[in-house]
Amino acid sequence: MMNRNDEPIPLWRQLNATAAVVLAVGEGASGTAAVDNVPSDLRPGVQALAFQVWRNLGRAQALRKKLAPRPPPPAVDALLSVALALAWNPADAPYDMFTLVNQTVEAAKRSPSTKPQASFLNACLRRFLRERDDLVAATDADPVAYWNHPAWWIKRLQQEQPAQWRDILQAANRHAPMTLRVNVRKTSPTDYLASLQQAGIAASGGQDAAIVLERPIGVQHLPGFEQGWVSVQDAAAQMAAPLLLQGLESGANLRILDACAAPGGKTGHLLELTDGRVLALEIDPARTSRIGQNLARLGLQATVLTADAARPQDWWDGQLFDAILLDAPCTASGIVRRHPDIRWLRRESDIAQLAGVQKRMLDALWGLLRPGGHLLYCTCSLFLAEGGGQVQTFLTHNTDAVLLPSPGHLMPRSVAKGQVVPDNEPCDHDGFYYALLQKRMA
Repeated sequence: MMNRNDEPIPLWRQLNATAAVVLAVGEGASGTAAVDNVPSDLRPGVQALAFQVWRNLGRAQALRKKLAPRPPPPAVDALLSVALALAWNPADAPYDMFTLVNQTVEAAKRSPSTKPQASFLNACLRRFLRERDDLVAATDADPVAYWNHPAWWIKRLQQEQPAQWRDILQAANRHAPMTLRVNVRKTSPTDYLASLQQAGIAASGGQDAAIVLERPIGVQHLPGFEQGWVSVQDAAAQMAAPLLLQGLESGANLRILDACAAPGGKTGHLLELTDGRVLALEIDPARTSRIGQNLARLGLQATVLTADAARPQDWWDGQLFDAILLDAPCTASGIVRRHPDIRWLRRESDIAQLAGVQKRMLDALWGLLRPGGHLLYCTCSLFLAEGGGQVQTFLTHNTDAVLLPSPGHLMPRSVAKGQVVPDNEPCDHDGFYYALLQKRMA
């Protein structure tokens, strides 16, 4: 890693910053916020290391318990866990194990919070180098170490998805592809694939307007990105706008509500597909600004408000909507391959708390929909309480609601080249839930 002055950044600095990020998440901060606090010259390297640590943190913590049954101070524990997460699997290690060990000890010596324990860290890691195979084998029977997810998460998936839970956990530990959504107002998937080929960027067409890059690149290198030709959006997330509009007459008079709109990906997709009037809500002012920025790049317009969708009395003008998109707040358990910190940040109690928020939002927004209109309820969650269970409860209490054909739970899946998948599913996607509801005519 080089800094802005083209001088190599010592690995020990990156390891110290990575340990601070991992410790912050362990104390309840989001990974995104923790990485944003890292100095800009360190940030790209630290993010890459932190993501790898979170994908291997269960194994690292199990190994630490073997090496040091008595937990060391939190800062020391974080640095030791970082080293073990990066080094335990030589085939996946970003550096050779001896370099990682030496630089971890150097990192400990350079920080006041870990310097007194530098010898302890050195002893633990040298023992790990000597006994690696035996220590790894001794932790294989620990589900948290083997699957690198919290025990409650694994158990819940085993209960709710008995046939798929292994595949779901394996997919969650793989790197997500960079998937693009083509703005069909400005170009076509076929033409954009040709533009990518001309630019020397390997890609393949997915479902509808989705394009999957062979490897991630900076958006500044994408042809026409600043001109709004494409957006970065997961293949499962790209299903939302077409689903909501399915069966509705398109036109300038169509009134659409995007109830939890930030950062504006689905808002933009709706406007790419219809000339209707879109109201986009977001409760967080900082995130609201991102909606406007994304729409400006696409050359599209919506009414954007900072408001709580669950409190229509604060923002609703009394006119019913033809379509409502409710991408509800959730555990985000379906997008852990993109945000691997989430699995260690969430607690099982969060599911019930968020399910309560989802219920309140569904109840509040249902009354704003015209008879015959559509409400698309979706979450990027794996758990039934935030998906099928939530919708079944809603249908029981709202007899004027009809569940139209919907994808239901889409579990995260990584697909090997040449593998055949159903025509109605994107080939490589995050975990999502979709239920398309229609209000009965009076």
